Amino acid sequence: MVQCTIDGIAVAVPEGTSILAAARSVGIAIPSLCYWEGLNEIGACRVCIVEIEGIQKLVAACNNHVRDGMVVYTNSPRVRNARRTNVELILSQHNCDCPYCVRSGNCELQKLANDLGISHLDYHKELPHSRWNRNFPLIRDASKCIKCMRCVQVCDKVQSLNIWDVCNTGSRTTVDVSGGRTIEQADCALCGQCITHCPVGALMARDDTQRAFAALNDPDKITVVQVAPAVRVAWGEAMGLEASEATAGRLVAALRRMGFDYIFDTNFSADLTIMEEGSEFLQRLQNRGDDRSPMFTSCCPGWVRFLKSQYPDMVDQLSSAKSPQQMFGAVAKSYFADKLGIDPNRIFCLSIMPCMAKKQEADLPTMNDAGAGQDVDLSLTVREITRMIRAEHIDVAALTDEPFDSPLGTGSGAGVIFGATGGVMEAALRSAYYLVTGENPQPDAFRSVRGLDGWKEAEFDIAGNTLRVAVVSGLGNTRKLIRALRRGQVQYDFVEVMACPGGCAGGGGQPIHAAQELAGVRGQRLYGLDAVSSLRFSHENPEVQALYRDYLGAPLGEKAHHLLHTDHHGWEMPPKMVR
Repeated sequence: MVQCTIDGIAVAVPEGTSILAAARSVGIAIPSLCYWEGLNEIGACRVCIVEIEGIQKLVAACNNHVRDGMVVYTNSPRVRNARRTNVELILSQHNCDCPYCVRSGNCELQKLANDLGISHLDYHKELPHSRWNRNFPLIRDASKCIKCMRCVQVCDKVQSLNIWDVCNTGSRTTVDVSGGRTIEQADCALCGQCITHCPVGALMARDDTQRAFAALNDPDKITVVQVAPAVRVAWGEAMGLEASEATAGRLVAALRRMGFDYIFDTNFSADLTIMEEGSEFLQRLQNRGDDRSPMFTSCCPGWVRFLKSQYPDMVDQLSSAKSPQQMFGAVAKSYFADKLGIDPNRIFCLSIMPCMAKKQEADLPTMNDAGAGQDVDLSLTVREITRMIRAEHIDVAALTDEPFDSPLGTGSGAGVIFGATGGVMEAALRSAYYLVTGENPQPDAFRSVRGLDGWKEAEFDIAGNTLRVAVVSGLGNTRKLIRALRRGQVQYDFVEVMACPGGCAGGGGQPIHAAQELAGVRGQRLYGLDAVSSLRFSHENPEVQALYRDYLGAPLGEKAHHLLHTDHHGWEMPPKMVR
């Protein structure tokens, strides 16, 4: 152990511990801006500077290690003055139009400036500007970029896509799309991890809230909204609610106050996805012959974009099943419209998702099979829907739980765990076991695919057949798995892929917290909801059973295939950049 003194407090920490970590271990909160543990420890912002006895210059606490006998001052007059100056210099190159920034009130730079008492600037502002297509799902505002490098690091180290890079030199240095490309030309997966890691409002998802308000105020529209599994364990974070208070029922109540006509649960269409994808998997398994290629899940649009751009020769290994979002839209504008006896063109189908790539998925030219425009008219992130709730002045803490509507509002525990990495695989295996044996397995029989490990694998015996499966989250881990598959180093029958680390619980559309990863906490809450659910198998969902009985026929049948499956070759992705 290394013995040192920080602000007069004796500290003992393991060798190799940074000054920042050592200080925080004893409750000394050295401020930082660019730092993200394990990802971005480069000392670029110079906000975490400290004074060390015997060393003339101030040093960054995030990337300098403690040494035996070191005496550190984290808030001496010299440190305070230098830290304040550094933040003022950052602000001099930052667009401070905070009142209409989506990160106002949740901006690390804004909080830091307030904490340091900075109320005016003596420096001349020169803001960079760049053209950006604001219709694209991912928006970048160059005037707000503080060049912290977090987006570069997460896209490179975690997602392996290298979409962002440092451009230009000297005072013109900035961060932009790599390779001189526009964002439309880039092979961006739209995972949104750059947004959730940005400390300011330089990166954001396209704001579609005004389109949603317009639909709600249109008397000719019947507004139908679906709530994704991972949304229910995250929406309350942005509303100041405790986890126990932020229930799905309370969100349903808020959506009713906003004026949505019908409020449904994407858990329903997650169960529907299992029926189609699980049946397709068993069919492929039976007819595979000598082909030992695995089937990939297809419910994550960021992953589908990644595969189409990076490994287009493997697209046929994707399940043809649509995602739960898109299955829901197709069913809402066909089956549900028929039940209401209305023109499906009157339905405005909106989804609330933990994901930014869902915006692009909803707009795909292949996602209009119900014959009434796009099956899903609009997809909102969790951040957008919470902004809408606040704009409607709804006191969510005063609401009581209300149920989802029928007939698309019942979901199983298998559906709810779609929001966690491994959840799709576990749900599929539960129902695949039933489809093969005619009996339900023990619900937690496949729990070995759970957990935050980026790449998990398991073997299960179903009716004497050994199934080899893998679960991967994060596109960097996905690339490693695919390379291993192509080299023949591993062999699987079924692979679940989620673009975001930890799955949808850690999605790019979720609430943002300063330098925190909450996918694990949210995922555990999803598994908790599954554990207490009275319905734990997708094939036992009574509303899904009614849909097949009254409208679709059998899984993989003609009508089911038309509405619930898609051609992944029906749209194009920019090719990967040659590096």
